[in-house]
Amino acid sequence: MIGYVTLGSNNIEKAAKFYDELLGEMGAKRMMESDSFVAWNTGPGAPGVSVIKPNDGKEATVGNGVMVAIACDKPETVDRLYKKAIELGAKDEGPAGPRGDQFYAGYFRDPDGNKLNFFCMT
Repeated sequence: MIGYVTLGSNNIEKAAKFYDELLGEMGAKRMMESDSFVAWNTGPGAPGVSVIKPNDGKEATVGNGVMVAIACDKPETVDRLYKKAIELGAKDEGPAGPRGDQFYAGYFRDPDGNKLNFFCMT
């Protein structure tokens, strides 16, 4: 149902490098870019993630309670991508592991402070 998600950034170059490497682990590639944003997806019609300088010209800030959840196929993929995010400088917000009987996730904040997770249903 989600078409794409945008994450605010005050340093597009740094954010793009982080997401090139991290989302590249899922096979995602840049699909659009300009001097104020970069967007990735895994192919035509697939949902996307983008980083963008706010259109109003003000500093990007993190939304309290806002989080992007990126679906994975299995717990091992969650583990690998969560570990990669941390290696790339993300801040731990809850290590990869089971959350209840059927949910597996790892939570982190990107270099701009945006909260994300990788998850799968088990």
